[in-house]
Amino acid sequence: MDAADLTSCSDIFRRTIEDYGLAGGWHWTFAPDEQRWSPGFFRLLGLDPAVATPRYDLFVALVHPGDRALLASPGEIVQGHVSPSATVRLIRPGGELRVLSVLSELRVSPDGRPLAVSGVALDVTDRERLRHMQAAEQRRRQALYLTSYTATYSLGPDLVHHFPAEVAQVHGLSLEEIQVDPFLMLVPDERAAYRDRGWEMYERHMRFQGTPRERLASGEVIRFRLVGVPVWSAAGEYRGWTGMKYPVHESGAPAGRLDTPEDPSLQRALEQAVRGHHLRAARGLLDWSMARLAEAAGLSLSTVRRLEDNIEAQGARSRFKAVTALRRAGIRFVAMDDGTIAVAKL
Repeated sequence: MDAADLTSCSDIFRRTIEDYGLAGGWHWTFAPDEQRWSPGFFRLLGLDPAVATPRYDLFVALVHPGDRALLASPGEIVQGHVSPSATVRLIRPGGELRVLSVLSELRVSPDGRPLAVSGVALDVTDRERLRHMQAAEQRRRQALYLTSYTATYSLGPDLVHHFPAEVAQVHGLSLEEIQVDPFLMLVPDERAAYRDRGWEMYERHMRFQGTPRERLASGEVIRFRLVGVPVWSAAGEYRGWTGMKYPVHESGAPAGRLDTPEDPSLQRALEQAVRGHHLRAARGLLDWSMARLAEAAGLSLSTVRRLEDNIEAQGARSRFKAVTALRRAGIRFVAMDDGTIAVAKL
């Protein structure tokens, strides 16, 4: 996979890998001279957005001297000469060497005058290792539903539910049927109520959780816990749902803990549901001031105040830092079946 492949990926996938520090984008409008970098591009270059000013020449200066000729210089770009694609070594300010796949695109006026250039970059340093990891993870997830009936899924703006093919196999349905209406797996007398509530929660951008009964291809009926969690970008843009389903005993099962879900993307989405009153409750259990939380999380006091006032975007990285710091101190955020979040201290 290289930067060119990003153009054929879904918005959700592109934004997700940027959140994980693997991709980023940049844009330069020539008149007026305005340059913008995405948060992911700052992370790729190892730069602090609070300190560094987006400049194309700064990006080029970080490229290994032996690879700089593969990219157009600032002067060449302004003249309309752009290198469409290149793979270059980058040396971060801390000395770390990374390999980036870079895709650039020039925008011109009807008369051919260069107006702007934009680009995307993908970290391909560990491409082969990543490929093997992705293949191994895919095999693990495929086997997981056949052995434990546990699976993760996603639901994007296209309203298509993405489940492993093994879910369809176990329930005796086609994958196409499940992608359109996963509630077909439920027993008929529970299907309509859960379908209506599920779509209502999705449209309201709220978390969905329930324990319906589902019928397997063998005829066996098992109670499952279904979890659907809204996903937000760092800027607060709604991306859809990520979720999980797994069997529970008829006697019930412990509510899900936000710090130990089966899937990292689900953990990330669950942590986005932590709001200001949860943070205040956690601080109270620890007898922490806002300044103490700011210090533990590596945040400014004003950022913590914005988090507790629910001013920060729901997908802001600062929220994850605050939750991580509280979790290290013994706080647990527990997702309850009724959609609320309980705060506990170990």
